[in-house]
Amino acid sequence: MIRGIWHFSFTVKDLEASKRFYRDLLGLELIHEQSQNNEYTSKLVNYENAHLKVAMFAISNIDHGVSGHVIELVEYINPKGTDINLETKNTGVGHIAFVVDDIHAEFDRLSSAGVKFKAEKPISIKEGRNRGGYTIYFFDPDGITLELFQPPK
Repeated sequence: MIRGIWHFSFTVKDLEASKRFYRDLLGLELIHEQSQNNEYTSKLVNYENAHLKVAMFAISNIDHGVSGHVIELVEYINPKGTDINLETKNTGVGHIAFVVDDIHAEFDRLSSAGVKFKAEKPISIKEGRNRGGYTIYFFDPDGITLELFQPPK
C-alpha cells in the first residue's frame, strides 16, 4: 500500500542551468547533489554503464517526509537522452504546481527574468473547488511545464 511521496523527478539536458533556474530563480533549496555511476543505478534505469548527475531540491518550511526533498533533477551523462515533444497536452507529460501567496508579483518577477508563460497573465479561476484563486503555466529551461497557483483567499 502506498503511504507517501518520495519525490518528483524530471530529466534535464543541462543540470547546471536547471540548478540556476530552480534554486536561484524559483527559490527552491538545493539540499544534495550526487553523481551516480554504479551498478545499482544501471540496474535501476536499465541502461548499461549508466552515469547520472542528480540534484535534489526542497521547499523551505515544508516537511518533505523521509526523502527530505520534493524535486529531483537528473542529467544523463551516459547514455545521452534526446529531446522529446513536451507539449502539455501530450500523453505522459506531467507538471508540478507551486503554491504562491501573490501570483501577480511572481508572474512579474519571473517574466522580467525571461521566463516564458502559456498565458499573457495569471488566470482567474471562476469555477470549481479553487474558485477565487489564480493559476498560470510556465516553462523551465528544458520546456518542462510548471504551474503557479494562488489559492482562493
